Amino acid sequence: MTALVYLIPVALLFGLGSLAAFLWALKNGQYDDLDGASARILIDRDSDGPPSHR
Repeated sequence: MTALVYLIPVALLFGLGSLAAFLWALKNGQYDDLDGASARILIDRDSDGPPSHR
């Protein structure tokens, strides 16, 4: 029973922190372009020559 005294506030703080992180990401435009990342991988920007190895 005493474990609930610690676990409930920790769970509430974790939930509020997760909600705050989600709202921050939403406000800063992290979810604006959902299709762009999947299309960007198909664009070949180095089509002038062979790939360079570093």
